[in-house]
Amino acid sequence: MATQKKELLSVSFTTSFLLLLSLFKTIEASDIEAEALLRWKQSLPQQSILDSWVIETSSQNSSVLSPCQWKGIICNNEGNVDEIDLAYTGLTGTLEKLNFSCFSSLISLDLKVNNLSGLIPPSIGVLSKLQYLDLSTNYFNSTIPLSLANLTQLLELDLSRNFITGSLDSRLFPDGFSNSNKGLRSLRNFLLQDTLLEGSVPEEMGNVKSLNLIAFDRSQFSGEIPESIGNLSNLNVLRLNVNYFSGEIPKSIGNLKNLTDLRLFINYLSGEVPQNLGNVSSLTVLHLAQNFFIGNLPPEVCKGGKLVNFSTAYNSFSGPIPSSLKNCPSLFRVLMQNNSLTGSLDRDFGVYPSLNYIDLGYNLLEGRVSPNWGESKNLTVLRIDGNKISGEIPEEITKLENLVELELSYNNLSGFMPKSIGDLLRLSVLGLSNNRFSGPLPEGIGSLGNLECLDIALNKFSGSIPSEIAELSRLQYLSLRGNQFNGSIPYNIGILDSIQILVDLSNNSLSGEIPSSLGNLKALENLNLSHNNLSGSVPDSLGTMVSLIYIDLSYNNLEGPLPDEGIFKRADPSAFSNNKGLCGNNIKGLPSCNGDDHNELNDNGGSTKEKKLVTILILTLVGTVLICLVLYGTVTYVVCKKTEQVSDWHTTLVKERATTTRFQDTWYFVKGKVVYSNIIEATKDFDDDYCIGQGGSGKVYKVETPEGAEFAVKKLHYSWDDNEMRNENWNNFGKEARGLTEIRHGNIVRLLGFCCKKVHTFLVYDYIEIRGSLAHILSNAKEAIQLDWSNRIQAVKGTARALSFLHHNCKPPIIHRNITTNNVLIDTRFKPHISDFATATFFRVNASNSTLVGGTTGYIAPEIAYTPVVTKKCDVYSFGVVALEVLLGKHPRELILKLHSSSENNIIDLKDILDSRLQFPQTQKIVTALSMIMNLAISCVHTNPQSRPTMYNVNRLLEMHAAVG
Repeated sequence: MATQKKELLSVSFTTSFLLLLSLFKTIEASDIEAEALLRWKQSLPQQSILDSWVIETSSQNSSVLSPCQWKGIICNNEGNVDEIDLAYTGLTGTLEKLNFSCFSSLISLDLKVNNLSGLIPPSIGVLSKLQYLDLSTNYFNSTIPLSLANLTQLLELDLSRNFITGSLDSRLFPDGFSNSNKGLRSLRNFLLQDTLLEGSVPEEMGNVKSLNLIAFDRSQFSGEIPESIGNLSNLNVLRLNVNYFSGEIPKSIGNLKNLTDLRLFINYLSGEVPQNLGNVSSLTVLHLAQNFFIGNLPPEVCKGGKLVNFSTAYNSFSGPIPSSLKNCPSLFRVLMQNNSLTGSLDRDFGVYPSLNYIDLGYNLLEGRVSPNWGESKNLTVLRIDGNKISGEIPEEITKLENLVELELSYNNLSGFMPKSIGDLLRLSVLGLSNNRFSGPLPEGIGSLGNLECLDIALNKFSGSIPSEIAELSRLQYLSLRGNQFNGSIPYNIGILDSIQILVDLSNNSLSGEIPSSLGNLKALENLNLSHNNLSGSVPDSLGTMVSLIYIDLSYNNLEGPLPDEGIFKRADPSAFSNNKGLCGNNIKGLPSCNGDDHNELNDNGGSTKEKKLVTILILTLVGTVLICLVLYGTVTYVVCKKTEQVSDWHTTLVKERATTTRFQDTWYFVKGKVVYSNIIEATKDFDDDYCIGQGGSGKVYKVETPEGAEFAVKKLHYSWDDNEMRNENWNNFGKEARGLTEIRHGNIVRLLGFCCKKVHTFLVYDYIEIRGSLAHILSNAKEAIQLDWSNRIQAVKGTARALSFLHHNCKPPIIHRNITTNNVLIDTRFKPHISDFATATFFRVNASNSTLVGGTTGYIAPEIAYTPVVTKKCDVYSFGVVALEVLLGKHPRELILKLHSSSENNIIDLKDILDSRLQFPQTQKIVTALSMIMNLAISCVHTNPQSRPTMYNVNRLLEMHAAVG
């Protein structure tokens, strides 16, 4: 009995001792954690969120540390800190003084949405039990520490919305990027810090196999996505969007069977998307938009039938619509616009009861608008513009009660506008332009009380303009141009006093007088009534339209005096040409209403001077015809002889390619089966009838092959003889030129092939429909107004994006050498494309042409005057000139001279330089973007090349801080 009592007492004592020892250890650990937290607090600025972090004093006056009671600190049952949660608290400071080695039990560290900055300490890798790490939405500006690979239990890693590569802190410019000297110096200093711009995802990240979420979006990452990412078999969410990732998507991503959310949009990724991505049957979100992808989309992207959000917009995808999309009823939001996707609209798409938003614009889709789209009862936006769809609009579309935007422009649609169009009571945008619609506008169109944009231009609509159009009280944009409307302009159109952007009734058969009620449209900026049969005088009320910046009344039967105020004092005289007898005091190009010129006007609208001129022109024409007849035989003989020479030369070229090994690629083409003879035949040996443009280095011709392919061919003025082809540079020419054909970028006109020989030297490019070059558009008053501030910002951003790609994404880097507004082409959607990027490569082969490589006067960097070496900084200078020209609307030579000759204290006000043909921007967002462009452009045209930023930095800042959408 005594022995049992002794054993029981011994067990009790041992248990008590162990419990007491455990308690001491817990207290000791707690003390260490508390002390570490207090030391961190002391390193931070004073802030109320940490007021509870203090040492408590007991009744015996002994200090007791109890972090478990502090705000944001959560302890486990043993009293150790296992969570630090200070999210959304406005915490300011760094993590440099936080000793992570003191927190052996920490499971969760949540510091998101604060003002923390500096480095992510490598010591964070000692938190061996950490499962949740969220440092998102802060100002951390370091690379990812490799020690994160030690966190083998980590489930979620969120570093999104930071400045991981050390990018610009927006707080540098609190007043919308002020153009003060201090602001410009700060901007320039930042732009030149190239060493801060290296930030990639380490390959070791693939070792943390427990991860189910990686969020690195909007944090300025660069480099390639590591192949090891495919090792993370538990990964559900991978968000890498809005960064600077480049290269191809690693094929190993197709191994992530549990992936549900993949976001790669807005990066510099290229190549083809791995087809095995379709193996991920659990995908609900797949975003690939705004990269440089090519090739086909994976056909099985919706293999599991769970895909909800899907975007491929603004890439160069081609081939068919993924077959799995037809049976993918889960789709909610789809963006596939601006690619070259093919397929049938009614055959390759199914029924989507949950669909809310779909944009298929500017692809190569055919077929018809299926009635099935009427099953998408929740649809708010349906855009299928810029395709090849045909047929009529089915009545089922007008049953979509939630539809806000219907955009079907630039197709082959026909038939009448549905009478039930008025049932779309929530419709804000109706775009049907550039189709073959006919018949009258239905009266029900007046029921669209929320309509803000009505664009039915370039169709065959007929009849009178219904007076019900005046019931569209929210209308901002009205374009009926290029139809067959007749009758008079409804007088009650003047009720639309809120309309601001455009009223365009041009190119119809409207008659009668211009209603004076148009003068009530005080907010209207653009009015076009040209190319009609309008008669009578121009109402004085039009002169009181204070917001009007553009007017065109040409090609009508108007007569009498023009108003002498408002837009009529500054409009281009061509806006009033070809009328019956208009006159105007102090309007250049028009006869004075009180002068002799006006008295000379006859009933037919012509003057005696004009009649004399017509007589002279007729006589000249007759003489020209006689001369042409005399020369006809000679020209015929020369052409025939030249054709024989070309044929003989082509035969020689083929033989040379078969026998020579020195340089076989005198003719090289990468797309289809186009051969040299196709180019010669299609242009009739470069006849001027096929010329669509001309520059300093050569002429540009449009080529259409019998198969329907279209190309732009630039025939250079220069060719090389045999001696020049033995130039030491020539040996590398073929390889470099072929490399240029591999460049694919949405803002660069793609080079497809080239020919270099004694007879011809030409380059073959993709043909794109363009409005014109920037130079042409800015020099034309009408075109310049259409290129509004948003479009101009996009023009600058697209040019920067293209140059950044050439300088920093191509190996070796490519220097354009001739960036001018003539070489920035604007397509029909106002998207910029730089051209002639390959011309310099061809010039460099011939040393005698080296002086031509420097560029165009007015855009050449000043250092070219004293050094023959052309660097990337020369392109940067030229870009700065182009950017300033876009802002000013004219070449900025005086401004640049002022910048080069003025002291550092010179200040430029944005309001003083912006193109006066456009109204000063009304939103702070646009003003901020324009200010950023101005400041960047000023940095780019610095006389010292070393003081200019890189195009990588320029592009990065524009993408971050010059958003207009």
